[in-house]
Amino acid sequence: MNRPITVLVAGVSAMLLAAGCASDKPATSGAAPETSAAASSAGTAAASPNTGEQSKFFVQADYDAQLAMRTQNAVGPADKPWEQAIAPEMVDTAKYKKDGPYDLCFSNAAVNNPWRQVGWKTMQAEVALHKEIKKFTALDAEGKDDKQISDIAELVGKGCDALIVSPNTTATLTPAVTGACPEVPVIVFDRGVETDCPVTFINPIGGYAFGADGAEFLVEKVPAGGKVLALRILPGVDVLETRWSAAKVTFDKSRLDVVGVEFTDGDAAKTKSIVSDYIQRHGKIDGVWMDAGATAVAAVEAFEDAGVPVPAIVGEDQQDFLQKWKSGGLTAIAPTYPTYQWRTPIIAALKILKGEEVPKTWKLPQPKITSENLDSYLQPNMPPLHYALCGCEKLPDFPANWGGK
Repeated sequence: MNRPITVLVAGVSAMLLAAGCASDKPATSGAAPETSAAASSAGTAAASPNTGEQSKFFVQADYDAQLAMRTQNAVGPADKPWEQAIAPEMVDTAKYKKDGPYDLCFSNAAVNNPWRQVGWKTMQAEVALHKEIKKFTALDAEGKDDKQISDIAELVGKGCDALIVSPNTTATLTPAVTGACPEVPVIVFDRGVETDCPVTFINPIGGYAFGADGAEFLVEKVPAGGKVLALRILPGVDVLETRWSAAKVTFDKSRLDVVGVEFTDGDAAKTKSIVSDYIQRHGKIDGVWMDAGATAVAAVEAFEDAGVPVPAIVGEDQQDFLQKWKSGGLTAIAPTYPTYQWRTPIIAALKILKGEEVPKTWKLPQPKITSENLDSYLQPNMPPLHYALCGCEKLPDFPANWGGK
């Protein structure tokens, strides 16, 4: 029998996989646009000799939609991006209305990387804000599909008023979610499933926007003909595949020379070794693109160790990278996949149980950190692996509960 999770798993290495990763085949439903399956015309176009074939995860319509969302205004409270929505299509939830207090349940894919640890802590703090929640039961699937399938069945059997699911993988978890929908209102977030039966699906804009933000920055900052090294974590991971596929589209249209596309396994030592090898091989690297920023500091250190200038680089909103950026005066950008999204499912569940409308597809804003706004995200009192866009600064027990001082 699984026990409800009450504390974060501590001591997990920063070099585990980035947020929201799932190694499934792409989905076929609009519930998770980032993982749709249909091949696009761009996906079958002639490959660039350096960037390779386009990913099977690439879908032109989803790519176009996500890039358009970057300039669309979200609706909702200006100071609460986790409550905002981009182009929402609302659904009626009157049939789920019931009197409180409420029992909420959460099936979590894992807390096996820093992004998920920050998010899980933030979710628990959001729960504590609502007195109408009398019980919150969370089970950790530990990154295992079979365990999460069992967890969902167990939680449905507990008679929860609403079930929140962050799927470990897309296709494999779809039957479990589909089976739960007739029994309880289901809220899916972070990663999608291949069914539209959940009342709402919540996540930021997505991987295409993340990948394009970084690649467009390098096209702007690196002179024509400049050498760019692309660093990826793993192949076949939906959110990472869409990040790379969007970057590939940008690079293939540019005059930049992508000299290599390498997998780092999210390991700092391997990242540093790869970058060092490319510096020795090419003499100069003018830009580094990354599909996740957990090892961005290691990449920077490779240039420092070689005694050469750090080129334009793409990172993420972890504090260690932001600190390095500031202290080194780097030319950098940090696309984000905000951890504040972990607050939204709790808010959504309560709205649904009160019979209030929610967006069917709840797309949250996905800011990017630039040199102009870097100082507003830099938090020297927080741990190196803390994610700046947690939306947790005004929650009780911040910063101590997130490891800050």
